[in-house]
Amino acid sequence: MKFSSKLSDGVHILAYVDICQDGDLSSNAIASSIESNPSLVRRMMSRLKKSGLLSSQPGKVAPKLGRRASEISLLDVYQAIEDNQKLLHIDEKTNPKCIVGGNIQKTLTNVYDQIQADAEKSMSKVTLQSIIDDISVNNKKKQELKSQK
Repeated sequence: MKFSSKLSDGVHILAYVDICQDGDLSSNAIASSIESNPSLVRRMMSRLKKSGLLSSQPGKVAPKLGRRASEISLLDVYQAIEDNQKLLHIDEKTNPKCIVGGNIQKTLTNVYDQIQADAEKSMSKVTLQSIIDDISVNNKKKQELKSQK
């Protein structure tokens, strides 16, 4: 099963722009942090900009968050970045003559819709600021461990 890392990369871009606001904010620098390519980063930044999560000025390499990090939820990023916003998918090719194959799609649709709603509710409670704060705490711990060696 193939999975998407777009949400992770979108959050990474926004966190990088906020944390490294006085540094190199080029797509090359951000791509290096993500270990991706600059054109992919530019496409993702464009989507983030279109959704109001990122702002930039033509001719300047100085992107900024479109609103405060505390006002950007994980759900906002998910909705801006992910093409297919369904977490779980139903197999459309089941045998309609079978008791299971003929009924599983409707049954799973109800279950999956509830899971989707629960996930989105949870994502709406996580802010970019809380993620940035956690990155800072983790980095501080990492630096402390390095200095103890």
